[in-house]
Amino acid sequence: MAFFFCICARGSALRIGGSFNWGLIWCIGAMGNITSGGRGACMPLGLTGFNCFHLRSQPAHFRLNGCQFLHIICQSGGRKQYGAGIQAIGVRQERDSMGTIDVPADKYWGAQTQRSLVHFSIGTERMPLPLYHAYGIVKKAAALVNAAEGRMPQWKADLIATVADEVTAGKLDAHFPLFVWQTGSGTQTNMNVNEVIANRAIQLVGGKIGSKTPIHPNDDVNMGQSSNDSFPTAMHVVTLLEIENRLLPSVEKLIEALRQKAEQWMDVVKIGRTHLQDAVPLTVGQEWSGWVQMLEDALCGLRKDREALFELAAGGTAVGTGLNAPAGFSKAIAARIAELTKQPFVTAPNKFAALSGLDAMARTSAGLRGLAVPLLKIANDMRWLASGPRCGLGELHLPENEPGSSIMPGKVNPTQCEAMVMIATQVLGNDNTIAFAASQGQLDLNVMRPVILANCLASIRILADGCHNFRIFSVEGTQLNEKRLKQNVGGSVMLVTALAPVIGYDKAAEIAHIAMEHDLSLKDAALKSGYVDAATFDKVVNPLDMVGEGVAGA
Repeated sequence: MAFFFCICARGSALRIGGSFNWGLIWCIGAMGNITSGGRGACMPLGLTGFNCFHLRSQPAHFRLNGCQFLHIICQSGGRKQYGAGIQAIGVRQERDSMGTIDVPADKYWGAQTQRSLVHFSIGTERMPLPLYHAYGIVKKAAALVNAAEGRMPQWKADLIATVADEVTAGKLDAHFPLFVWQTGSGTQTNMNVNEVIANRAIQLVGGKIGSKTPIHPNDDVNMGQSSNDSFPTAMHVVTLLEIENRLLPSVEKLIEALRQKAEQWMDVVKIGRTHLQDAVPLTVGQEWSGWVQMLEDALCGLRKDREALFELAAGGTAVGTGLNAPAGFSKAIAARIAELTKQPFVTAPNKFAALSGLDAMARTSAGLRGLAVPLLKIANDMRWLASGPRCGLGELHLPENEPGSSIMPGKVNPTQCEAMVMIATQVLGNDNTIAFAASQGQLDLNVMRPVILANCLASIRILADGCHNFRIFSVEGTQLNEKRLKQNVGGSVMLVTALAPVIGYDKAAEIAHIAMEHDLSLKDAALKSGYVDAATFDKVVNPLDMVGEGVAGA
């Protein structure tokens, strides 16, 4: 059993209809004419019609601008039938403190958003949509806390929460058009959210969009908040959620794929290379286990760095003092956000640091950079080891996903490795931008927030997508060229290292020079030198005995 209510002004006719199983209808006050619409479809009528929305409690009378409204409580056994959108063309006028401005009639945003579009139409980079989804969580939490504190009627909080849920679900994405290059505090983005929630809420109760009645973007949606504390709060929420839900699973799966290959090839001997020159042998599995450990260490560092995001600036309001927010608001909203996200958010212990500095974002970006570094190394190593196929190292066979050349028939390139190298390079560049921007918290507010957030979320997304593709289209399908591996091990002069403890470094070095100068195998060079006999050579120079045990070294 759900409860719905509709609003109509005094003297207006309200037509009730729809596909609901209508029960009893209670009318509070003798206002308006109510007529039955039968069993037809219940359609939102935009600016002039009415909508129903779910209530948690039955509201009483309320007055707005001297006009008494009627609440009709309808028992319904059906489901909600409204959908987001404004069926209108042309423009409407919206007003803010600077006057009126024309706004597209089919959009929920208001005057301040429109002014930002006019003054900051720069580039093509828009504010990332996941930020708005996180902002929906923040606005819902604020409304529920304000209602619990008695600062806002419960019906208003429920209405704001209903629309905030639509924002979080991405149903209103088309109404968030702002560019990254805007005010550095994020004020226009915050107001974009406030205006969209207010106008959508007004639509849901049949009011006039842009009237700010019964939901005001500043007085209601922004109650107890400033852009200066709500924007960094949303930054932390979205960054943490993107890491948790998008990046960590992708990296963990890549690590597992690499681990499986390392275990599979732990006993396959190959020649090592230092300075890109031949070195003593190791196994393929040992080499790959190093890659696994690098990524595990980087992931551990990122998990630690992202803990700084748990602390939220909400409740600091304009400069950190908490002006216009009630006592206890900081802890209450952090607890509510934690409840909504199922993440351990808490209030920041010092709001002045939370507003004027963005160290948590800088630390998180450093963690992303720390992940990019081993990914770049691994991708480069794989394409080196797969170089060839005939004239390179050729020890790995990478999956052949697409043709590699428009002029050279049959050529196939290590494209997933190349993409990962570019991704890692971009993340390193993003981190430089974030670090510099985070240092620009002059006096009491950092005003480089949009560029920090945009770059951080971009790093998260490309790392997550890149790790997924790298695993699926490269790592999992990689095979060994065991013939080449054996040739390289057998032809390496550096196996002479095993002789050094037996005959001394200088004599072993002389054998190596004989082998290279006369193009001899190492064994032939050793026998030619007279420093070792065949039996001793075969006993000492055994590549499998030279790789040690496991991965911990001696």
